[in-house]
Amino acid sequence: MAIQQADKLLKKHKDLHCAKVLKAIGLQRTGKQDEAYALAQEVAALEPTDDNSLQALTILYREMHRPELVTKLYEAAVKKVPNSEEYHSHLFMAYARVGEYKKMQQAGMALYKIVPKNPYYFWSVMSLIMQSISAQDENLSKTMFLPLAERMVEKMVKEDKIEAEAEVELYYMILERLEKYKEALDVVRGKLGEKLTSELQSRENKCMAMYKKLCRWPECNALSRRLLLKNSDDWQFYITYFDSVFKLIDESWTPPPEEEHSLEGEVHYSIEQAVKFIEERITEESKSSRPLRGPYLAKLELIRRLRYRGCNDEYKLGDPEELMFQYFKKFGDKPCCFTDLKVFVDLLPSSQYTKFISQLLEVIPLSATAENEIALPADIKALQQHLCVVQLSRLLGIYHAMDKKQKLSVVRELMLRYRHGLEFGKSCLKTELQFSDYYCLLAVHLLLDLWLEGEETAVWQCLTLLEEGLSHSPSNAQFKLLLIRIYCRLGAFEPVAELYSSLDAKHIQHDTIGYLLTRYAESLGHYAAASQSCNFALRFFHSNQKDTSEYIIQAYKYGAFEKIPEFIAFRNRLNSSLHFAQVRTERMLLDLLLEANISTSLEESIKSMGLSPEEDDIPWKDLRDNRDLTVLFNWDPKDRDISEEHRKLSLEEETMWLRIRSLTLRLVSGLPTLSHTIQPKNSEKTAENGVSSKIDTIRSLLQHLEAAVDSGKKFLEQKIQYPVLGPPPTRMAGFFSNGSCQCQTSLFYLVSDIYELDTNGLEDSAEIQERIGNSFKSLVERLTELFSKCKGDLIEVRDGTLKTHPDLLENLVFFVETISIALWVSSYCDSVLRPFKSNLQKKKKKKKESSVAMPPVFTHFLDYVNELQTLTSNVIDHIKGLEIILTALKLEELSLKDTLLLQEETKFTKTVQGKVRSSYHHSIQEIGELLKKRLDTIKKLKI
Repeated sequence: MAIQQADKLLKKHKDLHCAKVLKAIGLQRTGKQDEAYALAQEVAALEPTDDNSLQALTILYREMHRPELVTKLYEAAVKKVPNSEEYHSHLFMAYARVGEYKKMQQAGMALYKIVPKNPYYFWSVMSLIMQSISAQDENLSKTMFLPLAERMVEKMVKEDKIEAEAEVELYYMILERLEKYKEALDVVRGKLGEKLTSELQSRENKCMAMYKKLCRWPECNALSRRLLLKNSDDWQFYITYFDSVFKLIDESWTPPPEEEHSLEGEVHYSIEQAVKFIEERITEESKSSRPLRGPYLAKLELIRRLRYRGCNDEYKLGDPEELMFQYFKKFGDKPCCFTDLKVFVDLLPSSQYTKFISQLLEVIPLSATAENEIALPADIKALQQHLCVVQLSRLLGIYHAMDKKQKLSVVRELMLRYRHGLEFGKSCLKTELQFSDYYCLLAVHLLLDLWLEGEETAVWQCLTLLEEGLSHSPSNAQFKLLLIRIYCRLGAFEPVAELYSSLDAKHIQHDTIGYLLTRYAESLGHYAAASQSCNFALRFFHSNQKDTSEYIIQAYKYGAFEKIPEFIAFRNRLNSSLHFAQVRTERMLLDLLLEANISTSLEESIKSMGLSPEEDDIPWKDLRDNRDLTVLFNWDPKDRDISEEHRKLSLEEETMWLRIRSLTLRLVSGLPTLSHTIQPKNSEKTAENGVSSKIDTIRSLLQHLEAAVDSGKKFLEQKIQYPVLGPPPTRMAGFFSNGSCQCQTSLFYLVSDIYELDTNGLEDSAEIQERIGNSFKSLVERLTELFSKCKGDLIEVRDGTLKTHPDLLENLVFFVETISIALWVSSYCDSVLRPFKSNLQKKKKKKKESSVAMPPVFTHFLDYVNELQTLTSNVIDHIKGLEIILTALKLEELSLKDTLLLQEETKFTKTVQGKVRSSYHHSIQEIGELLKKRLDTIKKLKI
């Protein structure tokens, strides 16, 4: 309708620019991008200066992701209306969108000359800082851009024109980057520093930062002491206080006679003073109206530091165990109590763990109703205290030391406490968490331990308890995340998609926790869901590009200069995100898998993705691992928890796997570039065609792939086991062990041989033909072997319990991918052999002889295609068989013995097992559908 209305207007007023642009926006939004662009360029060529047309064109260009065109618009407008403040500021913002810092600096100054307002001047200064940040040469940044910016600000300071806090911030930022810490300190402490008021303690924090840079420990100490007297609960200042005290002790610092200790007042420079100071803070706290945690934790921190230096005993600070006990009595009913104490548990000797836990349990008011029943809390406070103790027991490894029977009885006790605790949360809203949720989570963690020890039923019980927990606490993200991980480990993706979308991941979370979803979607055969989850992630990464420039513009408008470098660093961090590169690569492979040679030709598919084998757009050197690997709560002791080493290895593994996938994608994208008819034996001609260079590209990519595979194999020899809640391993191990890797590499070698046959012709190529024939044979053998790794039942019932085999699903998915690559390579074969065959037939007709011998390569190829067809049909039959078994599986008859489940639990167990079966069924169907389409393609390959 908008397009129609614009057309009506244009009939009456041909030169109404704005109507043309609005029509173009309509065309852009209905997908007619070329028409929209042509129309917009008509208007832009006339260099309009009316605000409506300019605004409308800006909107259009932003939607087209062409911000650079906006700069041209306003450059022209500014030339025609040189004194317009509005157009000048639009031009500045247009440069900001594309990061043209030098032009921004000039535009800022031009604006200041027309309208001498401070903000415009400082826009120009900030643009200099941005030039210094983006300069490749640090020397240039320190000798040219920053000093110039400093001089510009100093000029304003001398003329007493500094008005706003943002301007002082900017001056501080320049001095800090120039490492002129003393000057920066003078600015903050001086008259200009009085303007720093928008943030709490902004001035003090900046002073502290400079004191640290200048190693002026006396001032650090005195300032943090003064701030702690004001607020004895501010933890960051305790840390600075302790750091500075010990630095002064190490330097044997003594206060100067006669004078002040330091610029900031009195300094503490001995352990005695520090001990006395902390004791005073505790005494003060006891008089305060609300309890403060800082002083008590500071005492534990001091003990830890003294122990580290080996001089704790002489200061009589007390026994950490007793102090933690007292702390628990005071704050045990607060959810933060566990995380506070967690930091200090290593002060306890391991022989005291059990005694410490019993001591804590004694002070919790629990009451048992009958003789042998478990003592339960009577109110929420007691429940929180008990929960804290249970979490500490897990952290101290007490549960890990138990045998199977003890663990199961603890699970039962925890679940009983969980269900009892639900009474306290009857009035909770759906969006609130139940007070006793952690009991359920801890029970599941114990069951996961049992599962890892080989107890198969434990995993079903985990899912049962989590589903039950989720029914009472529908917005508990921890339940959902754990369910996602466990369902994926079992190979069931269907319930996961729904769980993930109910998490309602926002913005950056698509990068930090998106891996939980994208790692499994495709590898478990849920192709449609995989496409969707990749789209979600990519939409975020692409919109981030556009959004960040808007944030930067807002920061300029409101003078939040210190945020601008942060926004740019944020954008770079997302652009070089490992997850972004993975999703992009997998998305393209997935699209080829689902479409190439089914709905469109391989060539069209690759063209629409803008893929080219020569281009590698992954920033390998700058790849950033933005995954949040600690998103799942965890109460494991340090030795079982995820370590730095695990993170490093996981990143290494992910990068290797990404390299293999990316090279595979580029090799596939090189296939259509080879299928041109080539004049045999005419080397000059082929060089003109540029095709010979294409085969060189493919050969070099193949060498890179071989190298990547080798390093992948070496990596897997380490047999790394990540913690169960740590990073999920990649698909690399399966790719090597099931034979897909060997199949895919030999397919790409085959491409090279066929190309050689194409250039040499059929006459003198008996050796090449034989090589190709052997390749075909060994390929069919390898594919048959890969199929044998897919045989077996996905779910089997053994002794009344369910056992799942998710690896069979992953193998099937790899089989489909490998057979697809085999088909794309076969299509290339076909395109080379067809012209040869038609030439031979023409010769036959000319000579009118029937005895023109057919070269062996034709029979090799036909046999190969027939065998591929038979093999694919067999796999489709196998999949049908799997479907029948899954449908016939009677889950109801499973005896749920040994799990000692309650009536309500059996309900959830049936739900869980139903979900897993349904998910497998769905996977099998999608894989089967895709294979049938591939089979149709094979049938067309008859030369």
